[in-house]
Amino acid sequence: METRGEPTWTIEYAAGVLLGREDTRRDGGRITDEWPELDLPTAYAVQDETLRRRLARGERLVGVKLGLTSRAKQERMGIDSPLVAWLTDAMELPAGAPVPQQRLIHPRVEPEIVFVMKDRLAGPGVTAEQALAAVGTVRAGVEVIDSRFTDFRFRLPDVVADNASSAAYVLGEVALTPDALDLAAEAVTVEVDGKAVDQGTGAAVQGHPAEALALAANSLGARGLAIEPGQVVLTGGMTDAVLAPPGVRITMRFDHLGTLEVDGGPA
Repeated sequence: METRGEPTWTIEYAAGVLLGREDTRRDGGRITDEWPELDLPTAYAVQDETLRRRLARGERLVGVKLGLTSRAKQERMGIDSPLVAWLTDAMELPAGAPVPQQRLIHPRVEPEIVFVMKDRLAGPGVTAEQALAAVGTVRAGVEVIDSRFTDFRFRLPDVVADNASSAAYVLGEVALTPDALDLAAEAVTVEVDGKAVDQGTGAAVQGHPAEALALAANSLGARGLAIEPGQVVLTGGMTDAVLAPPGVRITMRFDHLGTLEVDGGPA
């Protein structure tokens, strides 16, 4: 739809723009610069429309992810709350697989604590304790993020519509029950080509990863949705995201959840 040569922004149009940027590996300006009326409920409607289109082309919903759960990241990005987005099977990478540079724009990676659900979790009113009781196993994870906005510059509605900069993720092989470790104290060290560049703990994720899980359940519950048994939940970055260009090897060393390596691919 166009008026006088300019696009008329709608949920469907925005979804097409974002998926088009992803498919062609071309970033662009913020949607809110051209559509200042884009608010959070509408942004989540755009996100849901992009999911509908992913499912229509054969992808399968496998879980949810949280974005910008760390206060430091929220301040750096100029936003004030975490956000929730979708994971599909097309985003899964096998352990040891290189970053799929051929389909990404400017990938970055970050370590995460991941929950695999045993029970359905539906808000509102879910507490961290209730959320943790619904978890089957805890695993280490590496999320590959890739914004469809130039230089990762966006406002909160932009990044919500863009499915929280989703791209890909890798799960570790170690699977523990939630009571087998202190999730807030679980630490990770990030190495790039053998040199330590960052470290963090589960406490960086909303104070405790279970708080992030409860937040996700309550956010989805407000939209009449839930986290289902067997689904994967990426709870948010424990450290800053690290650039993942070709030719680098990034290692995430967790205290109890094992070690994950991510290869940037051929230089």
